[in-house]
Amino acid sequence: MQALRFDAAVENILKREKRFEAGAYFLLKEALDFTLKRTREKGGEERHVSGQELILGFRDYALEEFGPMAYTLLREWGVHSCPDVGDMVFELIEEGMFGKQDSDTRDDFANHYDFAEAFLLPFLPDGVSLESMQAAEENLPDTDGGHESPVSSSPQDAS
Repeated sequence: MQALRFDAAVENILKREKRFEAGAYFLLKEALDFTLKRTREKGGEERHVSGQELILGFRDYALEEFGPMAYTLLREWGVHSCPDVGDMVFELIEEGMFGKQDSDTRDDFANHYDFAEAFLLPFLPDGVSLESMQAAEENLPDTDGGHESPVSSSPQDAS
């Protein structure tokens, strides 16, 4: 059976799976290519990459490609953790886009790193911790709390 084109495979997945945006699948494909290239450079030959190698390659590629925006973009696309990446991998396997060995499981993608640590820490200024940022976010006022905005929605005459 001839494999579907990648974009058609993603469309098929999106019909049944609403958790992730299309961009996340395309990023994952690029991250796999990045990881395969890296393993070829280290070992001299192309081979199947493990879940651990792919999840680390995913992190490195996202950071290289999107820098400080990687965390925000991934969250926007619905990708919040390593197991989410594993879920996307197995959806692409079901569509015939990625290969799989019998020993490969979704658990291969679990507990490798925390997304906030991996995608935010490299860009925090000296002296700012992840904990202090999270505490500051918790203390922000709720923007949906029914409070009137201090900025008027109607234009004012400046004269």
